[in-house]
Amino acid sequence: MGVERIETGMLARSRAGHDKDKVYVISRAEDAYVWLADGRLRLLEKPKKKKKKHIQIIYTIPENLQKKLEEGKPLQNEDIKRAIKRYFHEGMRK
Repeated sequence: MGVERIETGMLARSRAGHDKDKVYVISRAEDAYVWLADGRLRLLEKPKKKKKKHIQIIYTIPENLQKKLEEGKPLQNEDIKRAIKRYFHEGMRK
């Protein structure tokens, strides 16, 4: 069983801490940590640093974020808010 790679733009759900069950977008990933942003309280300018073991990775990159990343454009807080909102709306319909 291989571990999938964690990439910028993927969604992640917090599994521990005061923000448990909150959904974020990964803005950066390193060895043991990821930096998370939600576009509202946690902006890209000041992301939340969290240990990888305290999050659950949702191994998909929302379409609007994927497009920006492929074009080499920087992500913006509005893009992140829209991606998280769309994730919840699409999840409710399934």
